[in-house]
Amino acid sequence: MDPAVEPAREKLQSIASELGQAFVERNEVVDGALAALLSGQHVLLIGPPGTAKSMLADGVCRRIEGARYFQWLLTKFTTPEEVFGAVSLKALERDEYRRVTANKLPEAHIAFLDEVFKASSSILNALLTLLNERCFDNGSERVRTPLISLFGAANELPEEDELSAVYDRFLVRFVVEYISEDWKFLRMLSAEEPSVATTLTPDELGALSAEAARVEIPEAVLGRIVELRSDLTEKGVIASDRRYRQSLGLLRGLALLRGKDAVGDEEIAFLEHVLWTDPAERSVVKDAIRTLVHGLDEEVQELLFQARELKEYAGRGWKSMDEQTQAIIEVETKLRRILVRLDELERDAAVSGRSVPRAAEARSEIESIRTALR
Repeated sequence: MDPAVEPAREKLQSIASELGQAFVERNEVVDGALAALLSGQHVLLIGPPGTAKSMLADGVCRRIEGARYFQWLLTKFTTPEEVFGAVSLKALERDEYRRVTANKLPEAHIAFLDEVFKASSSILNALLTLLNERCFDNGSERVRTPLISLFGAANELPEEDELSAVYDRFLVRFVVEYISEDWKFLRMLSAEEPSVATTLTPDELGALSAEAARVEIPEAVLGRIVELRSDLTEKGVIASDRRYRQSLGLLRGLALLRGKDAVGDEEIAFLEHVLWTDPAERSVVKDAIRTLVHGLDEEVQELLFQARELKEYAGRGWKSMDEQTQAIIEVETKLRRILVRLDELERDAAVSGRSVPRAAEARSEIESIRTALR
């Protein structure tokens, strides 16, 4: 990492910590929001009213010095003027159709649209261009907008096909529930505003975004994403090529936030908030990622359980010395096979650029079991 960027990254981590304390049970949402900010992606929060969705978007925006924030509750009666600005009367006198966009969405750096899928088709069409290209068609002119990230919120997902394009533009999707644990709920009730709120300048945010774009994604990690895509496709969970491509920037931003120079398995796990379309697919995606990322560790743990069961088997109260000797020989043979399998797992992991942190500890315990049997 560029040493000049390190102070800004430390500020970013402080912001994540402060927001994590302010928004109880929302650590992943906070990390995702900041990673989306670094990669210029949009975030959708799905959940009932009162789960701090708008407060989170506002809290993120306030951490960027001078950033303009726009927030609006959309209904089927919301007019384009409310979101994009009123029609300019002076322009009409010149036979021009233009909007006065001051303090409206086209001039915002960060925006929050509540009940985003309840907007009219005219608003959604303009919103799609803004989300895709960061542009707004103001009369005959296409204007570049400063939008970095847009946060959308909804109580439920859209069912109409015409809304699918807008829905797809939200790369990160979180299902937000009410606080589940009583002690965490109590912490929320007693939480106080931090005395000092860490902020980033626009220049620091730009430097962090540029640094995030340079975070390495090893070939082994790309290979695991390909493997994940293949597995999910077989299970009927299809995400677009664009979504997989855009997710790389998100993972880079997440790695930078965590102080890493390269994307690893921990960041791949975050794709559980990216690759599903229907909420029913969430568990499928999560299980596939868990198997991919943690499958080797889980097999190591299973081998260790087998070794412990063999230790108990060898320590039974056998009726004769011959039976005990035979049992020890059987256990010794099976323990050797377990150790061979551990070696195979570590070799496979090394080939694919992965690590199996539990393997060394498991081998040490299994060797101790073998020693005790002699």
